[in-house]
Amino acid sequence: MDSFDVTIVGAGLAGLQCARLLGQSGRRVLLLDRKNSLTRNIHTTGIFVRRTLTDFDIPEDCLGPAIRDVTLYSPRHRPLELKSKHDEFRIGRMGRLYTFLLNRCLLAGVSWLPESSYESCSELGPRTCVNIKAGSQPRSILTRYLVGGDGASSRVGHDLQLDTNKEWIVGVENVYEQLHFPGPPRLLCFVDSALAPGYIGWVAHDGDETHVGVAGYPAKFEPLPALARFTESVKDIVDLTEATLIERRGGRIPIGGVLRKIANSRGLLIGDAAGAVSPLTAGGLDPCMRLSTFAAQVINEFLESGDAEVLDQYSGDYFRTRFASRLWARRLAAAVNNNTLMELGCGALRLPVVKKLAAHVFFGRGSFPDAPRLPKRAESAVHSVAGT
Repeated sequence: MDSFDVTIVGAGLAGLQCARLLGQSGRRVLLLDRKNSLTRNIHTTGIFVRRTLTDFDIPEDCLGPAIRDVTLYSPRHRPLELKSKHDEFRIGRMGRLYTFLLNRCLLAGVSWLPESSYESCSELGPRTCVNIKAGSQPRSILTRYLVGGDGASSRVGHDLQLDTNKEWIVGVENVYEQLHFPGPPRLLCFVDSALAPGYIGWVAHDGDETHVGVAGYPAKFEPLPALARFTESVKDIVDLTEATLIERRGGRIPIGGVLRKIANSRGLLIGDAAGAVSPLTAGGLDPCMRLSTFAAQVINEFLESGDAEVLDQYSGDYFRTRFASRLWARRLAAAVNNNTLMELGCGALRLPVVKKLAAHVFFGRGSFPDAPRLPKRAESAVHSVAGT
């Protein structure tokens, strides 16, 4: 039976980031994913915020042109224009980025197992036996530590008796090329409780690609019919008649905040599995990068020292206390399900003081709290992302 220091289930951005750092620190890592190609069935729009682009070294060819302009539309399509002095957003070419990160993982000695699904796990002395299905063949491996990067409905989290997500929205979007759109690259956000209960519709256009999507609470929302209605409703703003549809994306987005119990002596959770998504904006790429980097530090320290107290620092409580305002804003968004009230709220945003608040939501740099500091020994065990 093969044996690894760390087994990571799920090769999304979180899994790739964590695997790369652990591999670079000399750990024997297995990374597995259900897909045979990471360029297929991508779920995220892939919008990177300025803070992520500043703190992490994302290859230039994996990013679209910069976006500084945001237009917020009320239910009656009354626009509010916001413009930043900085390059605030860039849409990632996620398939290309996943391929780049996977190659970095392989260079770091990570073992890669595509077309493999997680089945179950059980304790076997100080190690964990992980049962997977590689292709159609069952297989078991031993690991010192198991990491769940397997999405919002994490089976790894359930089997490790960690917390699991209970609140999410469901999103779907179409990705287009060759869209003729006047003006600079722009993010358009549409507030409409009928089309997107609890969230928004969006058009993210960077000049090369255009993402048109909508999301909402699943109990009040049928994704594909809602996307069709939304696309029809914005045709006077965004003309898609000559655009080329190249891809459809969709999936669950956890919005309950970082889960409280996300680690124990057998394993931990990262990315969507840990609820590492902003409850307010549903942005997950910056939380994903930061929490996965911190996870690699914690795992290294735990495997080196054997001290379970190290894992206490990898606690959702730390992040939740610093996310309190966003959690309350999420509850408010869930409670307001009336377009008349939303229209009034959007009208209030035109007041200078309130408009500054809107600009802070879109352009503020507090997308996710910084992780607590580990001892120097753990920090030095993981290479910095920049320049690696």
